[in-house]
Amino acid sequence: MTGALNGIVVLDMTHVLAGPFCTYQLGLLGADVIKVEDPSNPDCARGRGPDDALNAAGLGLNYQVQGANKRSLALNLRSTKGIDVLKSLAEEADIVVENFTTGALASLGIGYEVLAAINPRLIHCSITGYGDTGPQAAHGAYDNVIQATSGTIGQCGGVKPGVSFVDYSTGYAAAFAVTAALTQRERTGQGTHISVSMLEVAMQMMAPEAAAAQSPVTAKRGKEPGIASYDTQNGQLMLGAFHPAQYRKLAKLLQRLGHPLPALADIYDWRDVWAISAETKSVLRDIFMTTDAETWVTHLRAADLPAERVKTLAEAVDLPQLTARGFFQPNPDDDRTALPTTAFHMTGQGTKLHQAPPTLGQHSHAVLTGMGLDAHQIDQLFDAGIVT
Repeated sequence: MTGALNGIVVLDMTHVLAGPFCTYQLGLLGADVIKVEDPSNPDCARGRGPDDALNAAGLGLNYQVQGANKRSLALNLRSTKGIDVLKSLAEEADIVVENFTTGALASLGIGYEVLAAINPRLIHCSITGYGDTGPQAAHGAYDNVIQATSGTIGQCGGVKPGVSFVDYSTGYAAAFAVTAALTQRERTGQGTHISVSMLEVAMQMMAPEAAAAQSPVTAKRGKEPGIASYDTQNGQLMLGAFHPAQYRKLAKLLQRLGHPLPALADIYDWRDVWAISAETKSVLRDIFMTTDAETWVTHLRAADLPAERVKTLAEAVDLPQLTARGFFQPNPDDDRTALPTTAFHMTGQGTKLHQAPPTLGQHSHAVLTGMGLDAHQIDQLFDAGIVT
């Protein structure tokens, strides 16, 4: 496997969503990702998903969607010998990614300071709910809790969005920070510690709203009709007329279709957008009810205006656009399962699933052999239950 990160070794000490997604992206880019899990308490995502048989096998879909292109080492870090193995791995690794509670690894004797002393070039990325400093540094968190404390749920009218967007955006932020640290290491020769905060990522995802919430100047404005959803005769339409010039395009289209709405033809700046009257919005809603969503999408796209019928997730995953881009790729061991890859393409460096999501400990023996341990040493570790 070649890729942008070919030759980079990652120790993946993560679980659930945010951390595993970060390391999955690194693996898709060619890094050798070694997933280190507790033999008796592995990544809980292994047991989650719609297929109970896969869950029982430790290959639940919640795990699989970010488990490919990794090797699995089942290692007991509550033992001295297990800690020794981890330290030996860290000595040769480039990156450690972990999302334990702040201070948890330090209490085991494998915190950043210890590992950096062993390998000064090591990049250590810690993902936590609130960051590793501040009054909430020691608090645990999940995506839904961060959505609550960040104001995301409040911003969404008191309803939690039905996706774990904080987890996944945090994984992206961590992957970005790690690759930036690799570039920095090329210049300095030194590794670094990275602290990624889910709370701060959530705030980044709401940057305009978060800045406005702190502004001494407040303004009460209604929903902008050009970026709203509308009921039609069949299906719901999402309109994307954001810029003032697009409102004028919309006015021309409606005029041509026999639905004149002169108020939209006089939109020239943001103040005009914010001044659109409730009456005009009501007329626009009535206009969109005159035909079905797909017909409106055809008209709007022809007028160079973004629009789409609101689709179900089941419809969206089958979009020909995603197929053309190769976003979903089959599990190398089970082509009935389609797994997501990267949301970007790099010229000459296509991402490919070359390793199926591993079962717990699937590569333990191979990883230990790669460390230089002989058969007797490896057998001792297995016999003692340090490795499974």
